[in-house]
Parts: sequence; structure tokens; C-alpha cells
Amino acid sequence: MNFADRDPALRPLLDQLLSPDDRTRIEPVLDDLGAVAATELDDLAATADRNPPVLRAYAPDGTRIDAVDHHPAYQEMCRLAFERYGLAAMSHRPGVLGWPTRVPHVVKYALSYLFVQSEFGLACPLSMTDSAARVLRLFDPERFAAEIDALSSPTLEGLATGAMFMTEKQGGTDVGQTATTATATVTPEGTHWTLSGHKWFCSNVAADLILTLARVPGQGEGTRGLGLFLVPRVRPDGTPNGLRIDRLKDKLGSRSMASGEVTLEEAWAQPVGDLTRGFPQMAEMLNVSRLSNAMRATALMRRAVRESVDHTRERVVFGQRLFDQPLMRQTLLPLALHAEAGLGLVLESASRLDDADAGDPHAAAMVRVLTPLAKNTLCKRARQVTGEAMEVRGGNGYIEDWVNPRLLRDAHLGSIWEGSSNVICLDVLRCMTREQSHRVLAGAYVGRLAALDHPRVEPAASTLVGRWQHLRSRGEQLLAMSRFDQEAAIGAYAEDLCHAVMATLLLERAQRELAAGLGHRALLLAHTWLHWLADPRLTSPPALHVLDQVVDGGEVSAEVAQSAYDAIGTASRHHAEAGTRG
Repeated sequence: MNFADRDPALRPLLDQLLSPDDRTRIEPVLDDLGAVAATELDDLAATADRNPPVLRAYAPDGTRIDAVDHHPAYQEMCRLAFERYGLAAMSHRPGVLGWPTRVPHVVKYALSYLFVQSEFGLACPLSMTDSAARVLRLFDPERFAAEIDALSSPTLEGLATGAMFMTEKQGGTDVGQTATTATATVTPEGTHWTLSGHKWFCSNVAADLILTLARVPGQGEGTRGLGLFLVPRVRPDGTPNGLRIDRLKDKLGSRSMASGEVTLEEAWAQPVGDLTRGFPQMAEMLNVSRLSNAMRATALMRRAVRESVDHTRERVVFGQRLFDQPLMRQTLLPLALHAEAGLGLVLESASRLDDADAGDPHAAAMVRVLTPLAKNTLCKRARQVTGEAMEVRGGNGYIEDWVNPRLLRDAHLGSIWEGSSNVICLDVLRCMTREQSHRVLAGAYVGRLAALDHPRVEPAASTLVGRWQHLRSRGEQLLAMSRFDQEAAIGAYAEDLCHAVMATLLLERAQRELAAGLGHRALLLAHTWLHWLADPRLTSPPALHVLDQVVDGGEVSAEVAQSAYDAIGTASRHHAEAGTRG
């Protein structure tokens, strides 16, 4: 099996988003990583999940060492991720995987998406290492040139992994309650800082370089009083730094990766960037991590869909394959639809991040709102898709011999870490309040819909323009509410915004594939997505009759794609009537 070959959306999206040269460069990597993820990596991930890391606090002679021992399977996965594929290095140095420049974010997220379909836990250290290098490069590149080089090392021998220690017991979501204190210390060698406090959730707990927040004396209360600091595992003189790992967390999922509680005991630290802007600087790391969470959720959905399709094609019940039975098709179609739409949203966000990093302020404004939208919607959807896939497999889906329990356990993490869904929705509201992000999105995507001129795409594009206009008006009404009512309404509104973005992206892809003579499958998916928006029960969609082509890729007739559009109006009427009866 090859995960890239079994994915009907990945290559078409890369055809659309990458330059011809980058598309050519990524193809052999897709082929290689797709095969490795489906075989060798999948076996390693299952082994690492069954053998979680162990804290070794003391050496045999009683010396405190705070070491974390990982199973050899995890160490081999690190070799694949950091060294063979350079997933943490590729955004920071040229030459990785043969790229003459830094690798585009679209490529990084596409390859990471393949990797995560087998191994979720290691994706956190990968993301933390990558984003720590990004923060240092953005805010203090000269001071931390050596650290950036180590974080982006293409070999394990030179690698320093990164982490973000932010959460504290008394604060949690309310980062402004951070109690860790920073103290400036003057020595003959110069001025450095020491940090003292306790961090409650520390993933990749044995990282070499940690970014964390601490309260700077005289700087004020709340997040304004926080500075951003880099804390190395080892002091410059080679002695262990003051980081004590109190215990490892016994987590529901992401078991291969070590998370723990850490006490900072006058830990040696260096300030990063502007100390008065500690939290805004840390937010850059947080936001990139949130996009990684959305990518991981999409990867879990794709794996769950593949498992469900393969199982139902082999399982015969009452003389007929499960895959061919109407109720099962009604179950499978939404799972496949959400996995495909989710990947489009992740790669769209990555593409806008590429543009933002190149200096495009409009793209930067889009990334600021697309990231929380994707994190909120896709992580929540992954919980539903992986749960449904467990039921599709039946009793075996509940047994740890199969991958479904691990997918379900891992899926719940994305909605909690780096901000729970409610916190993420409040970020969307903040973007709307400060930057009118609902207008930014509506303007951008209505403009892109207006450019869709294929006669088979135009009717749906026109329908979607109306939806965007309505969403913009709803956004204005929401901002006119009291703060209490704004916060009560933002959850549903954020999901509706995100669904409209995904609908637009599906239609854009349909236009491209029709213009290139690649058939009507993408148009069928776009119309089916609009059908689902009109009626979440997705009552009797025409795509049920061509589910093989939906899950595998393949030609779909123009008539089937058109019938899916015709079904939207019927679905809207039935949904309205059901609501009236209710």
C-alpha cells in the first residue's frame, strides 16, 4: 500500500497549489513517504504506542538526571521524520529533499499529512521544533543563530528538538495568570535571566531548547507582564539546567511522545526579542502549532476513511458486501467528503502562509483567521469521523489490535491542546473585532468565486456568493451584539465561515479540473458539500451511486454531477420542512 496513491485529493491539490518545479520535486518524495508511512512507519508507530516513554529521574548513584527513555521504535521514527524527510528543517534551510530554497509550507504540510496517517505523537515534537526555529528566526535571529541551526539540523547528530512550555495550573487557558517569575542576574560573563515556577503541560518534555513565558518585574499584570525566554536543557557551562521533570502524563492518546510536568528552579534563560511583547511573540508559535493540529486532524480522518472503505469492501453481510449496502454508503460518504474538504482547507492555509511569509499583508490577515477556523472545525470533525469509523469496523474497531482505537484517542487531542474549541472561537471573534476578518474572507472568496466561469460551475458559484453575502451580514450583526451575545454566537458562526471556505475551495478545484479535462468528480464533491450545507443529514445524495469514484478517484459523468446540484434545492426544502415539523 502507498498512502499517497490511495488519496484521491492530495495530488490534484498539489497540482493546483505548487509551481511546476516544486510539483516535480515533490513527486518522488510523495511516492517514497507514501510507501514508508503505509508499511515501516505504521509498524513502528504501533510498537511505540504500546511502549510509551519512561521517566528516569535519577542515575544509579542518585544524581538527578531527569532523563526520558524512548523505545527504539520511537527513535527510528525520529530518524525518519527529522533526518530522512527533514520535516522540521525544510522551512528553515535550503537543500532539504533537493529543494534549492526553503521548502514551501504547502509541501511541508502535505508530507507531514502522509506521515501522521501512521504516527500522530511524534508530530508534536516535529511541530514544536519547526515553530521554535520560526519564532527565533522572526524575532531574534542574530542572537540565536546557533540555536536556529541546531533546531533545523538535517541530521540527528546535530539536532536540538524544541518545545513550548506555557500552561500553568492556576492559569490554563488564561495565560495572563502565568506565575513563573524571571529574575535578571549579572555575572562577570554578562547578564542572563533565571526562571522559577511550575509548568503543568509540557509536551516533548525532554526537549533541548524550550520557549516559555515568565513574568518580568515591573512590566505589569496579565499578558502584558510576560516576557518570552529560551531555556536550554544544558547551561552554557555544560551543567544541567534547573528543569526538574516531576512526572510524565498518562495521556489518553499521543502515547509515543512524552508530556510531563516541569518545575523551573532558577533555570538559566535568555530573553527572546522584545521582552514587553512576550505573549504576541509566543502567539506566532502557537498559531503555527494550531495549523499543524488541523493538518493532523485531517490525516486522522483520511486514515479512518481508508480503513473503513477497505473493511467494508471485504466484509460480506447477508450475502452482500457492506460497501454496496445503501445505509453503509450513507455512512461512508460524509466521512470521505469531510476528509477531502479538510485537506483542501489545510493546504489553502499553508499556501496563504507561504504568501504571508513572502510579505503579502492580505495573505497574513487571511492566515490569522484561517488558522483558528481550520483548527476548530477540523479537529472537532476528526473526533466524529474516527468515532464513526470505529463503528463501521464493528467489534474489532474497539480492539487495540486494530488502528481505530489509536485514531480515536489521538483525535481528541487536537480539540484541546493549543486552545480548546471555545478558546479558538474567541480568537476568531478577536480577529473579526480587530481586523474585520469576516469581511476579509468574504471579499477574498467572493472575488475568487466571481472568476469561476465554467458553465457547469457558475450556478453553484452564484449560490455560494449568496451564502458569503449572508455570512458577511451575519458577521456585522454579531459585532453589533453585546459582548455576552457575541461570545454565545461565535461558535456556530465560526463553523459556518469555515464550511463556506471549504465549499469555495472545492468549487475552485472543480473549475480547474474541468478546464484541464480531468472530469467531473471534483464538481460532484463540491455540489455534494453544498447539499450537506443545505441538509446536514445529506439525504439521498446522488454521490451514493458512484461511491467507488468518490473514495478512489475516477471519472464521474456530467449528469451525476449535475444531479447533485439539483438535489441541493430539494434538500433545502426537506430540511426546512423538517425544522417546521420539529
